[in-house]
Amino acid sequence: METFARLAVKPGLKPMEAKLVDALPTDEGWQFEPKWDGFRCLIFRDGASVALQSKSGKPLGRYFPEVEAAVLALAADRFVLDGELIIPVGGILSFEALQMRLHPAESRVRRLAAETPARLMLFDCLETASGGKIGEPLAQRRTALEALHAKERPPSIDLSPFTADISTARSWLELAGGALDGVVAKRRDGVYLAGERAMLKIKQLRTADCVVGGFRYGTGSKEVGSLLLGLYNAAGKLDHVGFTSAIAAEDKAALTGKLEALAGGPGFTGDAPGGPSRWSTERSGEWQPLRHELVAEVRYDQVTGKRFRHGTKFLRWRPDKAPEQCRFDQLQHEAPPAELVSELERAK
Repeated sequence: METFARLAVKPGLKPMEAKLVDALPTDEGWQFEPKWDGFRCLIFRDGASVALQSKSGKPLGRYFPEVEAAVLALAADRFVLDGELIIPVGGILSFEALQMRLHPAESRVRRLAAETPARLMLFDCLETASGGKIGEPLAQRRTALEALHAKERPPSIDLSPFTADISTARSWLELAGGALDGVVAKRRDGVYLAGERAMLKIKQLRTADCVVGGFRYGTGSKEVGSLLLGLYNAAGKLDHVGFTSAIAAEDKAALTGKLEALAGGPGFTGDAPGGPSRWSTERSGEWQPLRHELVAEVRYDQVTGKRFRHGTKFLRWRPDKAPEQCRFDQLQHEAPPAELVSELERAK
């Protein structure tokens, strides 16, 4: 019999995505959920067949065998769910621990699965034994998801909380940056639009003053392409924490000259680009170290493993600030409200 033959919704389906907006919607009919800091995952189960699928459509099962086993252990044997793979470490979620799983060695994956087991945080139901639910409103899909989960309450599979109260959603948004990546808003009467940006996501953006410890030239260019950012650690060493490439085209020529005049400095005296880590890329060694003189204020949304999770936005130069004032203690690592992590701290 063909694998997943009974499912109306089969592997390969593209998940519904979210469009970034500046603020929470204030009109009626919205449901708000935390935007968890994890890997998006579609879960397909048909009898003994299970598939965990990433947002890009790639299989995730081999990297998260403990999650695959938890799905197979459920009594319900036919469903398609949407959720997030997460790894709680010390009361918050570790995106870094998730990234460590993407390793070719099965032995390492098995060891990490035992040391830092992943969990599923579910927020949508696309199919149950009664049939496909993609065309049903979110309110009905959520009811089906809660019913499926309530029958067994599996210890490593959670339901994401939700609220229709915008004040609660605002409180979640204020605490984004630690375990949370923001807030997602969904229409309660909306159907599941696979592959479309039919949800809204709102992030809490923060600023930091960073030392420019180096720069890279643009690809095939003699002008600056990106600034490499650093913060001083507790030992007084400058660690590489991220980059910004949001440099106006009309400013690049003059900025390149300024940077080249500072070239040859110590660059990063602590963790540096090109060091032995999974963050390295084939271009990670192609950077120019600078003297510690320039301070840039940048906007960021998330910190993971003492690095900015995404590229930052350059805001302005800070000639009024001494480089040695740019330390890690200015970054915010808030924990989420207790009600959001209580489910994560249940017996594992």
